[in-house]
Amino acid sequence: MGRACLVPGLTILACLAAWPAAAQGDAPLSPLQIAVGCAAPVSSDDPSPRALRIIGVQDTSLRALYGPRDLLVLGGGSGAGLQLGQQFFVRRANKFGSPADRRWQGVRTLGWIRVVAVNESTAIAMIDHICDAMAQGDYLEPYSAPVVPADADRDLPSGEPDFAAIGRVLSGIEDHHTAGAGEFVLIDRGTDQGVKPGERYAIYRDVGAAGLPLAAVGETVVLTVGKSMALTRITRSQDAILRGDYVAPRR
Repeated sequence: MGRACLVPGLTILACLAAWPAAAQGDAPLSPLQIAVGCAAPVSSDDPSPRALRIIGVQDTSLRALYGPRDLLVLGGGSGAGLQLGQQFFVRRANKFGSPADRRWQGVRTLGWIRVVAVNESTAIAMIDHICDAMAQGDYLEPYSAPVVPADADRDLPSGEPDFAAIGRVLSGIEDHHTAGAGEFVLIDRGTDQGVKPGERYAIYRDVGAAGLPLAAVGETVVLTVGKSMALTRITRSQDAILRGDYVAPRR
């Protein structure tokens, strides 16, 4: 990782000028890896009260939103364990629905950043990739390069749907209620239910007519998995995929 660039006033010109050469060894991400990195994380937990946050931007003017060329000021430094070169996802918790109906809290990924200077109490980070504008108060989580299962970009369903292990579509990206082929949806199945990356699911809809079976509307493949939900990519859709549609693993 190298030693931290400790500068009392966070004057970072020398550190920043030297940093790109040190970062050249990073393996480039594929377009699908970038899309997965920008997708919703597979957790609905609130951020830790101790989570590091963006507290501002190095600029002479006050702005609400921050973009690709900005240098972000972080609310923690070497005293919080930060070191030069550390990378973080930048995320924001969104609460959807009415105050009386918070069944699921969405989390948006805004991009990922890299620490380029640090003192005892604060740090400066540059943006490696931006998915959406960042703002004061957005929180950080440790970064790891997105891993994409083999053939996740292909429609390769195999096996029969197991309706004994049926689940539901929770939401599309940013709580969108619909999604189509090539887009991502979260489902309410995770490691607690034995879900693994690369597994294929058939998507069905209850059309509401008495006596009619579920209607097949698409196929999806699991990309990343959390305890109680998984991020999937739709590989085929005969109709828009809706929140509440059923998903059945192919065995």
